[in-house]
Order: sequence, then C-alpha cells, then structure tokens
Amino acid sequence: MIDRGTVEEVVARTDTVALISSYVTLKRTGANYTGLCPFHSEKTGSFTVFGGKGNFYCFGCGAGGDAINFVRRIENLEFEEAVEFLAKRAGITVRRTEDKGERGPRYDRRRLYEMNREAARFFHARLFDDTPASNEARAYLTEKRGLSPVTIKHFGLGYAPSARGVFYRYMREKGFTDDEMIAGFLIGRSQKDGSLYDSFYNRVMFPIIDVSGNVIAFGGRIMDASAASKYKNSADTPVFLKRRNLFALNYARQSCAEKMILCEGYMDVIALHAAGFTNAVATLGTAITAEQARLMSQYTKSVIISYDSDTAGQNAAVKAMRLLEQVGLDVRVLRMEGAKDPDEYIKKFGAQAFSKLLGESRSQFDYRFERVLEKYNVAEPQEKIKAIAELAAEIASLSMAAERDVYIRAIAKRLEIDPKSLKQDVDRATRKNYSSAVKKNKEQLMQSSIGYADRINPDYAKNPAIARSEEAVLGLLLLYPDHRSYAFSENVLTENDFFTELGRRVFTYMRDAEAGEGFSESMMSEAFSPEEMGRIARMRVGRMQLTDNGREVFSDAVSKLRRLVSEKTTQESGVSRESFNELLKRRREEN
Repeated sequence: MIDRGTVEEVVARTDTVALISSYVTLKRTGANYTGLCPFHSEKTGSFTVFGGKGNFYCFGCGAGGDAINFVRRIENLEFEEAVEFLAKRAGITVRRTEDKGERGPRYDRRRLYEMNREAARFFHARLFDDTPASNEARAYLTEKRGLSPVTIKHFGLGYAPSARGVFYRYMREKGFTDDEMIAGFLIGRSQKDGSLYDSFYNRVMFPIIDVSGNVIAFGGRIMDASAASKYKNSADTPVFLKRRNLFALNYARQSCAEKMILCEGYMDVIALHAAGFTNAVATLGTAITAEQARLMSQYTKSVIISYDSDTAGQNAAVKAMRLLEQVGLDVRVLRMEGAKDPDEYIKKFGAQAFSKLLGESRSQFDYRFERVLEKYNVAEPQEKIKAIAELAAEIASLSMAAERDVYIRAIAKRLEIDPKSLKQDVDRATRKNYSSAVKKNKEQLMQSSIGYADRINPDYAKNPAIARSEEAVLGLLLLYPDHRSYAFSENVLTENDFFTELGRRVFTYMRDAEAGEGFSESMMSEAFSPEEMGRIARMRVGRMQLTDNGREVFSDAVSKLRRLVSEKTTQESGVSRESFNELLKRRREEN
C-alpha cells in the first residue's frame, strides 16, 4: 500500500494543467482552462481544468477529479499505478506501508504483468520446439505468411501447445496461482465439473503489449482448419480492457504523429510493419470503439483505414470513419483492388505499390459517395432518385456549410442535376437532423435531471429531490474543512441521513478519514472508482459555482436533506401526519 505522504507529495508536485496539456489542447479561459474532453466525443469543449485547484471536470460526460483520477482514466490504471506514474514523472520515490485493511478480490498488477511476460516467453520458446505441432505452427508463420525470424522475434510470436495442461503446469512451477491465471485469462475453470483448462492451446500466439512495454493479453489463431472461429482473444482482465487498447500501438506510437494506418487483424499489422509501415495498428478482435478512437487521437492527426475489401470490412470502415471523425481526426480510406487485405496486397504487388496506394487514399466523403453510386444504376430515373436522396442525407451530416456547398456542386455535376434542387434537398435533411438532435438533447437532459439509468448512483432516480439535496450537502463538506469539522464533531449528520448508497459511502469515508489521519480528497481515488470520482467532482463543482456557501447555507442544506429523508421514511412507514409533525418539532428542538 502506497504511503499517504507519498500520495500527497505527488499531488502537490504535479502541475495538473501541464499534465493534462500533454493529452488535451487547452485554452485559457479566465482563471481556468478549457478543451475538448478526451473521455467522450464532442465538438464544443466542455472539459475544464481548474488551474488553481488542481482539479478537472467535464460538464458533458461527468468525468472529473484530480491528477490521479485523470491518469487513472486516460492511461487505464489502478490507483497505485497512477500514483507511481505521477511519482516517476515528478522524480519522487514511492514509499509503501503495510496494508492491514480488507480489500476484497484485488490483484497485484505487477504480478499479472510478470505472469503474462512469463507466458509470452513460454509460448515463444514452444514455437521453436522440434515437434510436429511446433513445426507446423512455425511453417504457417514463415512459409505461408512469409514472416522472417526477425519479425517473429520482434513481435514475440509464439505457439500454445496442443497437449492440455503443459502450459498450466509450467506456470504453476513458476509460482503463479490458479486465481492469478484465471484472472489473467490464461486458464479457465469448467462450470460443469470445476476442472481447470488452458485458455489457449494449439494456436499461434500474438502477445498484446501496452505502450509501457507490459504484456497485457494475447490473441491466438487456431491451427485446426476445421474450427468455426479462427481467432480467440483474451477477455477483459484487471490489466486489459480490449476496448481501450490497440495491437502494436507500442511500436506505432514512435512513427505515427502525422498519420496512422488502422487495420482489422494482427497479421495485416505485422505484414505492414515488416514492409516498413511501422505506423500500423489494429483493433483487438472487435469493431473499433469510441475509446480506441480517442486513444488514436492522442498519438496522431490522421488515420488511413485499411480494412478488408469484402462487404463486412467496408461496413466496418463506415463505422470507424464516424468514430474517428468525432474525435477530430482527418480520416481517409484505402481502396484495394486485386487483394482482400494489406497482407495479400503487399505479397502480390510489393511495399512500393502499397505506399502509392496510401497516397491515393480517399476522403471519407468520397468513399461514401462512391459506395452510394455502386449501389444504384443512376441511368435509371428511379434508381437515380434514390441515390440523390441518400447523397443528400450524407451531405447534410457534414458540419461545415462551405464543405456542404463544395460537395453539392461536385455531386450535381456528376449526376447532371441542378445544384439548386440538390441544395434544397440537403437543406431539408439538415433541418431534419437539427430537429432530431434537439429532441434527443432534450430527452437526455430530462433523463439526466431525474437520474434515469444512472449507473454510477442507481438510487438517484428513486428520489431525485433527495439525491440532489445529498449532493449539495456533500459538495459543501468536500469544499470546506470548517463544515466537516462542525458536522463531524457535533454529530450534525449520520449515514442514516443519506438516502442513496453512494451518498452514504462518500459521507462515511469523509467522516472516518477526518477522525483518523485527516480527510484528503486525493486518497478517495483508492476507495472509489474513476466514474464515482467524477460524480464526487460534480458535487464539488456544483457548490464552487455558488457565491454563498457559509455556515447558514450549510445548516439549511442539512435541514432540507433531513426533512426530505424523514418525509420519505414517513410515507413508506404510513405514519400519520400528526405524528410526522411532532417528529419534525422534536428534530428542530434537538438542533
């Protein structure tokens, strides 16, 4: 457990503005800084860094907290890892104390990293065994896929033996427990009889490595040609979330500042790197996610999508374009003819031809335009009308009026129609989009105001009035030590005065911390998730925006909360109105 003094020193010596500026372009706005949130897609900046207070908050998605919580979210780290990350950045030696608390099921991430590295060593060594299965796996990589020994070593490729239990016994001999291996998705437990089995067997193995050089997961290609699914990938683990990672980003980040190539599979990326295109990455067995798009935006300005040329690949490209454009990236798409993927294209035509192809990549709108024209026979009037309607909708999705005008003229010329009539169709579609967006925003605002589908504080929707009152009280306690001293020393509040489970936890944490070593908001990140810390930040920011937060305001907020909770308790218990009024009278006299 990291020493509290280390945590406080790390926070004190971290310039939050400078830290966040290394990930987000910030603009000074008075005493604060604003920018586009790195945790959700937006075009108008709602992300604020409060320079003098060392905190941040996004008014769009609710992410918030201090430097530790920012690093936890942006780098996908646990509390201790985030502190270590910042300590290294500030040149601080991390001090540790014995952890005497009961934490529940937690794993030492450093142990899991070492476990995965040992597993990668095992798989790599088995690839070079002189057995029929290993020889077949090696031939697949060298003869069929054309990989050199240098490339195989560079990516740490390996082979998981077909003999069951070999890998498990090796890892046990290395000192790793069943629980650790299950947590890391290296072995599984049968639901039928409880027996253990290797998660990967008879597969060519692809280690997945994060930007810090840690082996965090694996992908495996089955050697059995009759298998229904070729690839198996690690499930999410304590050190790996597939939606937040990219294959080969650990290498690509060194050469992708101007542009990055996004592929579908491991072999495409490896083939591109082997051919000199070291800025290639791939998603991890699933379609691209918003988190992966935001991750790419941290390392590059432009993305060229190089997906398979089949229908599934092209449909996936459309989704990828939308997500990448939303995070402000310039997006272009490759059109490969004569090959279904980059690996095959390079084998057929060579690296120089592929480099030329990259230079001929099309803008996302040109790509969409051509896809629409491929669907319809524009020589037929009815088909042409359908194509025009679809293209008008595509143009209407563009944010810049000048950009819409350029494409209106280009498409009108291509389809031999009057630009004015096409502009009318585009304007109509634009108004429809605007109306739909306004309606959607109103619905989201209404749902937010009543706490509908609130996953962070599920109790919010049960009684929004009480939940808002709780947040007002907690915000005051978070901001002002005087209020905490008064509330805790005079027993003005207890956990029974809170309605939501999250509210009770936040209050109890502050009260117990104040009674111990003293309350430190930075230490809260150890007890609350990044999402919960964002909600806690909202409580604080809500009170920061008000000018009067004195003792009288605090007392009124406490009285209101206790009254609302009492009223709800009375309603649920069926107490008479007279008894309820008497209860309120006694409460006032006690205070």
